[in-house]
Amino acid sequence: MGHPAGVKFDRVKLERRRLQAGRLLQRGLSEAEVARRLGVHRQSVNRWAQQWAEGGYAALKRAPRTGRPPKLSAADRQRLLQGLKRGPEALGYRTGLWTAWRVADLIEHECGVKYSTVHTWRLLRALGWTPQRPMGRALERNEPAIRKWKRQRWPELKKTLKDVVKPSSSSTKVD
Repeated sequence: MGHPAGVKFDRVKLERRRLQAGRLLQRGLSEAEVARRLGVHRQSVNRWAQQWAEGGYAALKRAPRTGRPPKLSAADRQRLLQGLKRGPEALGYRTGLWTAWRVADLIEHECGVKYSTVHTWRLLRALGWTPQRPMGRALERNEPAIRKWKRQRWPELKKTLKDVVKPSSSSTKVD
């Protein structure tokens, strides 16, 4: 069919447009006029008119979702989010870095479903998680002392240019 690759369509809006076309056709408007009003191709309106003639408004309703049903239910996704927020240390890992392998292990542990690492990242993106790394900071870090050093000592150590006018490097400019 004629949908551009990579473009997601809102099935509810498409159904609304088909039903609106059915109402306009029922009022006696021509297929060409319905196509102009809705901003669609006349062949689409012709197809919808045939569907409407055969099955009424029910024929113009959207089809059920296609494809394989998801392995994780809404409750599973919530358990996964809670597990992600607890951190990988809760599963026995030594560092606080989530990797695709670790998330797949969490999914299997929490939900009993095996996922590949590729699909794990797709699932994380769908849940609003992005790849990030934890900040590596020493536990002994003294923030007030660092701020004081940056404010007082760093300006003394920092090299600054002297107020010297340098000649122009332009060949057309006269010094």
